[in-house]
Amino acid sequence: MIFKRFYDDTLAQASYLIGCAATGEAIVVDPNRLVDQYLAAAEFEGLRITGVTETHIHADYLSGTRELSARSGARMYLSACGTPDWQYAFAADPSVTLLHDGDEIRVGNIVLRAVHTPGHTPEHLMFLVTDGAVASEPMGACTGDFLFVGDVGRPDLLEKAARVEGASDGAARELWRSLQLLAEYPDHLQVWPGHGAGSACGKGLSAVPQSTLGYERRYNWAFEPASEDAFVTMVLAGQPEPPRYFGVMKRLNREGPALLGTLPSPERIGEGRLAGLLERGEVVVDTRTAAEFAAGHLPGTLSLPLNKSFTNWAGSLLPYDQDLYLLMADASRMSVDAAVRNLVLIGLDRVTGYFGAEALGIWVAEGRALLQVPQVSVSELAAEREGKVVVDVRARSEWDAGHLPGAIHIPLPDLEARLEEIPEGSEVVMQCQGGGRSAIAASLLQARGRGAVANLAGGYGAWVGAGLPVDIPPGARRGAL
Repeated sequence: MIFKRFYDDTLAQASYLIGCAATGEAIVVDPNRLVDQYLAAAEFEGLRITGVTETHIHADYLSGTRELSARSGARMYLSACGTPDWQYAFAADPSVTLLHDGDEIRVGNIVLRAVHTPGHTPEHLMFLVTDGAVASEPMGACTGDFLFVGDVGRPDLLEKAARVEGASDGAARELWRSLQLLAEYPDHLQVWPGHGAGSACGKGLSAVPQSTLGYERRYNWAFEPASEDAFVTMVLAGQPEPPRYFGVMKRLNREGPALLGTLPSPERIGEGRLAGLLERGEVVVDTRTAAEFAAGHLPGTLSLPLNKSFTNWAGSLLPYDQDLYLLMADASRMSVDAAVRNLVLIGLDRVTGYFGAEALGIWVAEGRALLQVPQVSVSELAAEREGKVVVDVRARSEWDAGHLPGAIHIPLPDLEARLEEIPEGSEVVMQCQGGGRSAIAASLLQARGRGAVANLAGGYGAWVGAGLPVDIPPGARRGAL
């Protein structure tokens, strides 16, 4: 058996190519939209991809199942389990085979057996993988978003992301029952999860790429509760708010993502044209670091640093129905392609053009002023709060664990829709846990015409570290840093 793991750091997402060396056939489990990587790996190993499958309808990225099938001719194997509301809209495609609990996919001598494991989603499948050339029992399982290393998939996404009211409790109970199914499998069964640390599909995922069922039974918190009710309470507690774009991904993956073909190739636009785009209200994203943006940026641009969080905040803050333009610190084709790849992973395909950082110099040379984002230290803010409005853009769970006295709570994904809640005429200090999210928030306020906007350097972590007072709701854990 040939086994290859692929991992996308920006999504904290894992996918797997499993091939039979004897027959040259292979299947890909949970591909993302950038399918060239799977095709190249299969070619290198002398394999042809004959099958592609996914554990569930994903919420955090666009599935590459349809894309890979179109590019390779592979048959798509999709779950037919779950409720009628959560079935694939393209299930009638002639290249689709629907899977029920216990169904098998054969790839040469390798067998993948589907096990229905609802809870994270109603249709979720786990795939037990047996190398039939040497064994008659599975060596491991592609567990998708059911079982992670150190955690389990969150059962509240249908309610929070897809707006299915009241779904969380029932989903948590289904997840408990799915975990009980694992009792029949041996400790040596390897666990190959769909995500790692940093994913919003759980609340405490490990960075370790794989595990064994025996290890998880001993050290994964989800196996500790002795009753269903206790598990439900624990699994639903402290789940962060999902990124805003998760609902869009759920819908697009259920309907069938548009075929991408080749990676979009935006044109390099003359920096002198940027002023006209901003005047027309086009969406211009400054991908430089937060420090570079704070030191000087073009009015009307949004700061989204090209780092590990870029995809998450792009999906939460950028429109899906407008053209996008990028301002790049490094305008090389390699850097631009990297930004474009991160965007198309979540369906932001309308990247029309890009500019180099020279645009800032041209802006100044034409007699225009750059904007800055002042950085306020926690000691400065503590010494002079009068006349300042502090806006905390952290998630609800962070706010509930402790916050600055008198702050207004507006999570960053909600900021655009709730700008009117921020009083006019006062200096606004944006604040998060460490200063990163609040820097983005400050850029959003400035882009929407708010003048006196600053960022709290070091955020809540620096405030607590300095021993300054905080408000903590009764029963909350102090200082969740």
